[in-house]
Amino acid sequence: MRENLSTWNDTIVALATAPGLGAIAVIRLSGKEAIEITSKLFSKQSILTAPSHTVHFGKLKEGVHVIDEVVATIYRAPKSYTGEEVVEISCHGSPHIQDLILQLFMQHGARMAKPGEFTQRAFLNGKLDLTQAEAVADLIASNTEAARKTALYNLKGGFSNDLQLMREKLIKFSALIELELDFSQEDVAFANKKELEILVHQLQEKTQALLDSFKLGNVIKNGVQVAIVGKPNAGKSTLLNALLNENRALVSDIPGTTRDTVEEYLNIDGVLYKLIDTAGIRSSTEDSIEQMGIEKSREKIEAADIVIALFDINQSSHEQIGQWTQEINADKLILVANKIDQLTDRTILNETFMQGVVTIAAKNQENIDALKKVLTQKAVGTSLNKEGTIVTNARHVESLKRLLYALNDVAVGLENEVTGDLLALDIRQALHYLGTITGQITNEDQLDFIFSKFCIGK
Repeated sequence: MRENLSTWNDTIVALATAPGLGAIAVIRLSGKEAIEITSKLFSKQSILTAPSHTVHFGKLKEGVHVIDEVVATIYRAPKSYTGEEVVEISCHGSPHIQDLILQLFMQHGARMAKPGEFTQRAFLNGKLDLTQAEAVADLIASNTEAARKTALYNLKGGFSNDLQLMREKLIKFSALIELELDFSQEDVAFANKKELEILVHQLQEKTQALLDSFKLGNVIKNGVQVAIVGKPNAGKSTLLNALLNENRALVSDIPGTTRDTVEEYLNIDGVLYKLIDTAGIRSSTEDSIEQMGIEKSREKIEAADIVIALFDINQSSHEQIGQWTQEINADKLILVANKIDQLTDRTILNETFMQGVVTIAAKNQENIDALKKVLTQKAVGTSLNKEGTIVTNARHVESLKRLLYALNDVAVGLENEVTGDLLALDIRQALHYLGTITGQITNEDQLDFIFSKFCIGK
């Protein structure tokens, strides 16, 4: 349990802003001696008695030697990010000055913080639960609007609230069942088994919905890999340039121009797409370098979340569509017919085999927006802007799966009218897995692993 984990009695320090040259840098201290250590080095001793959430201008000095003019912000426990005494020093952004100040604080009793140690202390001091702490790292790493909104929702406790509600309902029934066990000889029933069946069914549905949301959550957090494939000269590089609205890939009428994959990123409605322009795939070539590019293209098709299969509509469209639908899973395939601006017989567009095919003219950027809509639909469907929790963490998924198994065991037990002690055991197992998500049940090794992935200073 969280309360049984060891806590620190020392004071930590780290650079809270990105390392390197800048106008301002922020150095953060946290611990019971954070304010005291700062007061020894700060020109204005009044910070020792300064109230929380106050800002003080002064000089940081080593003896009579002035290191820098700084601003010190004081946060007193428990009204701070970590729940401890916290000082944030805003200094000039010279890397040399940053290093001098860090060394100075460490000489006077602070130690360098480990990655994520400030947030780990916030968790251990009850300022955040584990889902919120992990959301901090997600928020820092977010590079799209969708990722920012999802991380912020979880940081504000959206996911935690869902789990807490489930936990409270299960605890209530668990207590009633265990109370029945205490009075088993009197044959008294405190728990309504029918209500418990309804509750378990609701919790199963909620847990499954959270698990199902991970597909979207993974897309939001990690982006979507999109491979653009097709025969040489189908217009793959031209399409990449059209999607990016810039001339990123080399375009030529000579087949086999693209020898290696070209990778670029595109943000559509807050979701990041990694576009991969692959070498043209043809059945045979005597060019060994081109053949290596073709093999790499096939690897990208396998690894991609979505494949845009591009073909020249003026060249054997029916055969091309048949080939792609056989080779690529329909769930990740988008068929795209290019060069419709050069099409002489437009009746082909009404043929049955053309149903579901997106038609474009990449060179003229014709119908590119329609392709982007199809790409978004394939990647996230219509659920991108839905309200509620979206699971983005693989650790949460594993615990939710175990929770669902435990709830299924409770449901089966109710159906088979098992004894109260066995039922209580299954409910406690479900509560255990809920606790592993929020951090109510955890261990130091797990915490060290989770917070080691944070940046130093956070």
